[in-house]
Amino acid sequence: MKYEAKPLPPVELPELCTIGKPLRRVDALGKTTGATVYAADFTMPNMLHAKVFRSSEPSARIKRLDVCRARALPGVVCVLTHEDLPDGKLVTDMPGQTGQKRRKGSDAPVLVSDRVRFAGEPIALVAAERLDIAERALELIEIEYEPLPGVFDPLEALKPGAPVTYEPDNVVSTWKVHKGDVKAGMAAADVIVENSFRVPFIDHAYIEPEAGVAWVDGRDVINIRVCTQVVEHFRSIARAVGVPHNKIHIQGTMLGGGFGGKEDITVEIFLALLVKHTRRPVKLVYTREESIQAHSKRHPFVITHRTGVKKNGRITGAEIEMVSDAGAYPYLSPYVLLYATIASTGPYRVDNLEVNSVSAATNNPFTSAFRGFGAAQAAVAYEQQMDEIAKTLGLDPLEVRRVNYLETGDRNTTGQVIKSATWLEETATRVLEALGEKSAPPNNRVKIGQGFASYMQSYGRITWFHDTSRAWVGLELDGSVIIRCGVPDLGAGQVNSLCQIAAEVLGVGLDDVTIYSTDSALTPLAGTTTATRQLYMSGNAVLHAASNVRETLLNRAVKYFEEEPDNLDIAERRVFVKDDPENSLPLAELAAMCAADGLPLSNLYLFKAPFSATLDPENLRGDVFPDFTFGAQAVEVAVDTETGEITLLKSVACHDIGRAINRAAAVGQIQGGSAQGLGYALMEDVIVKQGVIQTPSLSEYL
Repeated sequence: MKYEAKPLPPVELPELCTIGKPLRRVDALGKTTGATVYAADFTMPNMLHAKVFRSSEPSARIKRLDVCRARALPGVVCVLTHEDLPDGKLVTDMPGQTGQKRRKGSDAPVLVSDRVRFAGEPIALVAAERLDIAERALELIEIEYEPLPGVFDPLEALKPGAPVTYEPDNVVSTWKVHKGDVKAGMAAADVIVENSFRVPFIDHAYIEPEAGVAWVDGRDVINIRVCTQVVEHFRSIARAVGVPHNKIHIQGTMLGGGFGGKEDITVEIFLALLVKHTRRPVKLVYTREESIQAHSKRHPFVITHRTGVKKNGRITGAEIEMVSDAGAYPYLSPYVLLYATIASTGPYRVDNLEVNSVSAATNNPFTSAFRGFGAAQAAVAYEQQMDEIAKTLGLDPLEVRRVNYLETGDRNTTGQVIKSATWLEETATRVLEALGEKSAPPNNRVKIGQGFASYMQSYGRITWFHDTSRAWVGLELDGSVIIRCGVPDLGAGQVNSLCQIAAEVLGVGLDDVTIYSTDSALTPLAGTTTATRQLYMSGNAVLHAASNVRETLLNRAVKYFEEEPDNLDIAERRVFVKDDPENSLPLAELAAMCAADGLPLSNLYLFKAPFSATLDPENLRGDVFPDFTFGAQAVEVAVDTETGEITLLKSVACHDIGRAINRAAAVGQIQGGSAQGLGYALMEDVIVKQGVIQTPSLSEYL
């Protein structure tokens, strides 16, 4: 079938100088020349090297742990076990990020004392003069286990009599949706289509494994230089180490990828403990194998759709069940499940709906945040279900979707009104049009297939979390601009976007703006770089802070030009009269005038996201997210019917992104997301057998 996209209505946008332009990123030169310094590159004089001793068993009791031989090894400076910790627990969510109360007893131990719940759980820490000595010390640690029954499938974990990961049962969280009249909706259907879908464990597989360096300074402050998505972890680390919050200082480094895997605490807590005990700088860098074993995974899900449809494909009702594998500790599993529950119907209008979701604790590797945060798993299920509906009815897949697409003013799963444009039909038609006619197979054993999928993705945190971000913007006396904001940049260009916003508002070039970021003590806290929130949150904070500085400048310029503020503007580091542009003043001179008058040339702004009341987990109804984005992806593949080999021939993406701050960065994110989705669909799978990872390296994982 040939698809032709309709022309979009024209949109008039104001001409801007930096926003919307594909400007070179401020970190581009360092990354392309190799000058950028990552966490593993840092060294310090008199520095120790650390390693972590981990459990080889997924479910067991520690009968005996003896570290005497390791401590006696020449060159070993410190070996720590749970007995050396002031607080043996590490909170598995972040205050201010999550709202649901954690189950009592479900926080992860920093170092295990008696009960091991997953293979790879940390038991002891070693710090030595050299890395090889630390590695040898691990071999000298003696441990005896008493194996305990384990549970390794989330469906089995929910059955009566299943081994319990932690009391009283394996239910981590539940969410429910009741919308409309499901019985009536199913009764009105011409056909009912039912399918179950499974998605596996996925590793973040970022280029840069977890790494960090820590030291104690002359103020008795523990400084931690680490690759992280969350500098606010200093509070949880302080609690576990047994020091005040103001004695932990986190300096975020440039990240070599995160995707949610560096949202939880990784090496920071181990570094802080070792530094506190040794009083010397300590470095800890995971190998790839250690990284795969140590950090969280994307949640496996089992999702069942039972959908009632008319002969034209229109959905009359749906029943959806979702079960996720939380692994051994909750971390952010309740909220990944919540996002998945809300995303369960995708970008489709379902007026009669029932969703029952549960997250189960197992003795598998723990799971937490991953790009999409539950939406990807939901999309795998709802898009395959739409294809199965089309196949059952003998209809074109686009036609089935078209009659069900959400439109502006419709309500989503929880009844939240879609206020923005959706462009669902337009994006789907465009990817299919760009894909073109199906390619001819090279021989009889190769089959060519085309397919597409639509999606709906929230951005910003859940609106009952009181989300905030802070940014400081200042104008120097020479007309240059400084931003201070605690935003970690994961490589997506968050920092660059903030610079472009400030440059636009203050009428300077991108090269005139310098930003200091990701420092828990020296930059205003901006919250986590997660949930597609930083541009929305910190972008607004920078926008308002810069606008307040601009207002000060223009109010002072009124006295100089004797013009109304509305007739003044700032561009190219000059203030000028709009109807007489030659009548201008260098920005530096105006800054000097403001300083002479004692006027503030800087502003600290706190941006607060919209807030709504907490939803009832027994029936999710109401507003949950600030807004949503929509789009489509299409591919053409060749399948060798004898070997099963799949070759990607074409890939096309179309997204409604609004107005991009940096067009090149937005395109890069779309390309990166497409590549990561390809891996999810075809190549990536953390194989876990009886709780033990069977794919400990990238070569095996892929």
